[in-house]
Amino acid sequence: MSKREGEGCPRKKKTDGAQMQRNDQRDASNINPSSAVIASFRVFQQELDTKHDKYERLVKISRDVTIESKRTIFLLHRVTTVPNVNEVLEEADVKLDGVRQKIGQIAEELRGEDLYQFHRAFTPGIQEYVEAVSFQHFIRHRTLISLEKINARLVFMRPEKTEAKTDEEVAPSRPEPAILTFQVTPTDYLLGVADLTGELMRMCISSVGNGDMDTPFQLGGFLREVHDGFSYIGNTGPYEVSKKLHTLRQSLAKVEDACYTLRVRGSEIPKHMLADVFSSRALMLDTEEGMA
Repeated sequence: MSKREGEGCPRKKKTDGAQMQRNDQRDASNINPSSAVIASFRVFQQELDTKHDKYERLVKISRDVTIESKRTIFLLHRVTTVPNVNEVLEEADVKLDGVRQKIGQIAEELRGEDLYQFHRAFTPGIQEYVEAVSFQHFIRHRTLISLEKINARLVFMRPEKTEAKTDEEVAPSRPEPAILTFQVTPTDYLLGVADLTGELMRMCISSVGNGDMDTPFQLGGFLREVHDGFSYIGNTGPYEVSKKLHTLRQSLAKVEDACYTLRVRGSEIPKHMLADVFSSRALMLDTEEGMA
């Protein structure tokens, strides 16, 4: 190709682009704005924009729920180091009440909507909330909170939406309250409980480091029960749940290793060195599993 031909190619592309733009403008000018088809597509556009805006609002609320739930979990880990556990639990109650108010905003956004159309927008926050609530419940009762108990506290009072009144109609003095409920799905509940096992493993290591020799064995028994429950579900459940089973097994293995070390070599290791020993053994287990 000659130099003159090479120089001519960009001008040809630019000319083609300008021509296409003029064609688009000409086609747009020929559109009949009163057409029934155009009116239908404008309705579709408005509906899609409304759903997109709602989805983005739910994502932002879910992010706030996730942040506040994580802060609650960090607070609850202090129970292994403070003399008064009830103070920590009461402070966690206040934080979780704030999280529930955020979930009330999700319920408000979902009023009259199909929950599963927007489920991906808020599921990370709900899973984190389940993890925080179940962690607090375990510390207080040493049992696993049920899905029914979680949903029972997600009931909110909101003003009833009323249509605009005409001048002839008498407006009410105050709107009637409406009861809104948010239902955590079984999948989100299971995923939150699976994440709880990681927090319990960390609680086990912290307890040993502070001289608590009973908590690791309580945690080991509880985690075995949770593992048996997840194994019963197996591959018949949602794909996300089966993925969490590997992490759950890792947490159980670390807690069982800590219990074994306490039972067999507990008297040989000074108490102030137990936490370091267990942390190094947990790291070694992670490395071995990665090599496998």
